[in-house]
Amino acid sequence: MFRVRVLTILAVLSVTFTVSHSARILGLFPTPAKSHLIVHMSMIRPMIERGHDVTIVTTIPLKEPNLKFRHIKVEQPSLDLSVLGEDTKGIVKTMKLMAKMSSNLMSLTNLTLNSPEMQKLMREESFDLVILGNFLNDFLIGVAGHFKCPIIINFSASPTQHMAKLMGNPLELSYVPDLLTGLQQPMGFFERVVNYVFSGVQFLLFQILNHQMNQYYTSNFPPDKYPSYEEMKKNVSLLFVNTYLSQGHIQPNVPAIIQIGGIQIKPKPDPLPKDIKEFLDSASESGAIYFCLGSNISADFLTPDFINIIFKVLSSLKQKVIWKWDKEELPGKSSNIFYKKWLPQDDILAHPNLKLFVTHGGGGGVAESQYHGVPMVAIPFFGDQFANANKLQKIGHGLIVDRETLTEESFRKAVHEVLENPTYKESVERFGQVFRDRPMNARDTAAFWMEYVLRHKGAKHLQSPAVHMNAIQYYGLDVIAFLIGIAYVVCKVVKFVWKMTIGVLCRKLCKRSKQNASSKKKNQ
Repeated sequence: MFRVRVLTILAVLSVTFTVSHSARILGLFPTPAKSHLIVHMSMIRPMIERGHDVTIVTTIPLKEPNLKFRHIKVEQPSLDLSVLGEDTKGIVKTMKLMAKMSSNLMSLTNLTLNSPEMQKLMREESFDLVILGNFLNDFLIGVAGHFKCPIIINFSASPTQHMAKLMGNPLELSYVPDLLTGLQQPMGFFERVVNYVFSGVQFLLFQILNHQMNQYYTSNFPPDKYPSYEEMKKNVSLLFVNTYLSQGHIQPNVPAIIQIGGIQIKPKPDPLPKDIKEFLDSASESGAIYFCLGSNISADFLTPDFINIIFKVLSSLKQKVIWKWDKEELPGKSSNIFYKKWLPQDDILAHPNLKLFVTHGGGGGVAESQYHGVPMVAIPFFGDQFANANKLQKIGHGLIVDRETLTEESFRKAVHEVLENPTYKESVERFGQVFRDRPMNARDTAAFWMEYVLRHKGAKHLQSPAVHMNAIQYYGLDVIAFLIGIAYVVCKVVKFVWKMTIGVLCRKLCKRSKQNASSKKKNQ
């Protein structure tokens, strides 16, 4: 009995100690994309639920009524996303889009950093850990240098070439396609050529962006008070990526890259709003279709022809359709279509009556659809959406419809094919079982590693030595040059020895042979 009491007291003291020593965490999420913010909030949610003192900085509204944390919303101009409605397919167009968006994003991020709210936070407070929601805002790593604490970066997709280099991760271009090429494994010869060329162009672009990042960093974190930008990049503890080994490309990852794919997917769906629930429940006979092009593709970016084609096909179906639409003027009226500006996507995809998801191919939506076993028709617009769409079509989870060549016939054909051919449903359901099968769910995985970094005040021991190597050292060019030099010296020595030994011997033999010949002539 005494032993039980002692154990009980120790348990209570342990809990009290843990709560009273909760860490102060800063979630720095200045993204203008709501879909990215959903991923970041899902990642940090378990830390709030575990009692840590969490402050979150965003530039867009945040509604989390059931979570206890401090939210600081920084006012800043909105990012012009109209370019996303343009044709961005291909290497050149993708690079142009990246260059344009990165310049705008860096400028807006600089405004966020210099806002009165952020400057007050940096003057008056301290934190044990900074978590940066990364999207072309690398110079914000200086915030961790300011607070003299570890930093974890959360990236809402698979690691790009830029992020891989930051963590010292090998690119393996011969068999790992770049995220933005749209290529899939295994790659043929010409696909590998495209991958190498694209990666080279991207490398040059990021060299320019890195220079700009350095300028922003230096102006905000002067070198007389802070470590240099290059030094701070070498002090990132971990990189969280929103992919998982059963979902993305097969590739090696260093220990400091932690996969938390599908972290935005709730273990148990939230109850749907009454109007949505009633609409989906009424679709028990023919089923329902969910149409959504993400949070970044506004209705204003869509052409009238595109909208008209989508409406004609969806309004002619026997299935009920939920359509995310953010304008007052509707595409058209139909008894089978339900319009709404914002929809709880994960909860809708979990509904048993949902038969098809028409998507732009965003990583979050594709993962949610795969998790819940819903086949897809993808209409990719930009970035990694082409790769996501190509992957889901290749593994039999749905079909792609090209936006630039979209016709009523092609869209109708794709929708009917996926709805009526059971192989798509069966394939994505099998994958969902594999995707969910992991030793620890994504949120617990993220929480463990965040607390791991807090416990050890960083994770230097997990860092790849490649982070501290320059290109000459990393690719072994110095070693190759040294070995070539050694080989050259050896060749010269061999040549010299040959001359001094075999050459001398040959000359002596020749001389003796001549002497013998001359003596024979005399004797004759």
